[in-house]
Amino acid sequence: MPVLVFLAVLLLVTASWWLIVYMLMLGGLIWLGLGGWRLALVAALVWAGVLGVVELAPHGAFARLIGWTPRGLAAALVGIVLLFGAEALLRLVRRHTRPLPDRAPGLVPLDGAAAEPVSSTAPVSPPEDDELTRYARHIVLRELGGPGQAALRRARVLVVGAGGLGAPVCLYLAAAGVGRITLADDDRVGLSNLQRQVIFRGTDAGRPKAQAARDAMLALNPHVWVTALERRITDADAGLIAEHDLVIDGTDTFAARQAINAACVAAGVPLIAGAIAQWEGQLTVWDPRRGAPCMACIFPEAPAPGLAPACAEAGVVGPLPGVIGSMMALEAIKIIAGAGDALRGRMLIFDGLYGENRVMKIARRDDCAVCGSGHSRLG
Repeated sequence: MPVLVFLAVLLLVTASWWLIVYMLMLGGLIWLGLGGWRLALVAALVWAGVLGVVELAPHGAFARLIGWTPRGLAAALVGIVLLFGAEALLRLVRRHTRPLPDRAPGLVPLDGAAAEPVSSTAPVSPPEDDELTRYARHIVLRELGGPGQAALRRARVLVVGAGGLGAPVCLYLAAAGVGRITLADDDRVGLSNLQRQVIFRGTDAGRPKAQAARDAMLALNPHVWVTALERRITDADAGLIAEHDLVIDGTDTFAARQAINAACVAAGVPLIAGAIAQWEGQLTVWDPRRGAPCMACIFPEAPAPGLAPACAEAGVVGPLPGVIGSMMALEAIKIIAGAGDALRGRMLIFDGLYGENRVMKIARRDDCAVCGSGHSRLG
């Protein structure tokens, strides 16, 4: 109880033994079941009685025993009354607080998309007090608030790849409270990964990335539900993707990205895609169902051999995937919560070597072999 804490502080500061008697009196009343306004009234009346006696006989034996001036007693009485009042107001607010809504502004599943949870065993329960504290900095944001955080809690996100880009994505989505996260990766942790894949530790070497990343995410936030898939995502996984609201692609080969894009187009699910090499990275949202291009609209064919080498061949500066991966997580939060303007129809290019950003407008192609008219159910 705040009042008892306040009195304990006064006791430590003033060394007034009579405060112990007063606190024991309050503790006894609480033990007897007295509480609320009745306890506040008794506490205030007793303190006011002490103040009255000291005020009437400031040089008497009782006043010397108390050792406080009338002004000090009056100031403490005001503090006690305010603390009781604040506690009563907090109880009133809690009684009239409504749970976060099941549906709120943000990414609403379209026909056939994310109609059911990925796992029927995933728990769906009202938010706990710990969650409200954990996400307090989100809830006070005007663009997110309670409805936005509720949308994050309901969201089902598939992250493909737990490498350089996937590592910060996984950590920030888990920290943000995204309710259900599926993580797919068929690779194992190697020592060369640790220079940039910050979700892993040296002791994870040799472990499946999906399992090691899942453990790190749950250690960061036990309120999220993480499913680890130790396999790749292919163009045949449209059914799996349709169980999610959003897909984030952190893979590093054109073939893998091409397959994920095709499956997302077939399922009608937005795809956040990032890519990095050396000092540069890029980021966009492929979403033809909502008017944006898909990957095949912009990159219909694989680059010529040697034109886009993998990180193992070309190298990559350690913090770069952290920058692009964090931006991918930010786009995911914006899309899920319906905040701001997502990078649909735009591609952000980041140059880490010279500290420059560029944004290019990109458009969907009607003759795209994947999402164009006559080639997919999107039309």
